[in-house]
Amino acid sequence: MTSPVTPGTLREVLRFYRALGFESMPLRIKETASAPPERKARALAGLKGHMGTCTKCDLCRGRTNVVFGEGNPDAELMFVGEAPGKEEDRQGRPFVGDAGKLLDRLIDRMGFSREEVYIANILKCRPPGNRDPKEEEIEACLPVLKKQIEIVAPRVIISLGRISAQTLLGTKTPISKLRGKFAKLGTVLVMPTYHPAYLLRNPKAKTVVWEDAQQVLKKLGRKPR
Repeated sequence: MTSPVTPGTLREVLRFYRALGFESMPLRIKETASAPPERKARALAGLKGHMGTCTKCDLCRGRTNVVFGEGNPDAELMFVGEAPGKEEDRQGRPFVGDAGKLLDRLIDRMGFSREEVYIANILKCRPPGNRDPKEEEIEACLPVLKKQIEIVAPRVIISLGRISAQTLLGTKTPISKLRGKFAKLGTVLVMPTYHPAYLLRNPKAKTVVWEDAQQVLKKLGRKPR
């Protein structure tokens, strides 16, 4: 990792080259700013187009649509779920069923609109009967998700549910022990929490998820609605 150049170190470098007899030298400034939103949007669109013909696992045989992901390509907050359900497969969009409506309410309460965040899943195709993803299916799709994360470069990811958290963090630790604690995925903070589908079956857990969301807001320097 390259150390940042300070005025002091720059002066030392210039003195060194002057001692060698250099009277002048070219200076190249390296661009370190993140890619503009337009470039990110194009990169995501290209990746999505490639996914449209994906046949890396058997899920391609039964899908109606690839559910790639959607939202702000320059989002500071990203949500990652498990896999598309029946309604997501029909519409080709993530989190549009009953669990999606609950996620929308969480996003709104956090002070965001759905268009301001980015939403994706570990898998891009629906498993039959909404069963848990198989390891080979995760392995086939994970590189695409990693590329999405790389392009969007969010500050924080909220991983929704056991499979999302365990896959992103490379662990088998139960979600009950992972949730509520920040972890790192490269330079991105990950906050594991319960999946909205779990909240439909266990409404009392909504309080816990809101506690996790408030930690995220604090990291982002934002206040809830």
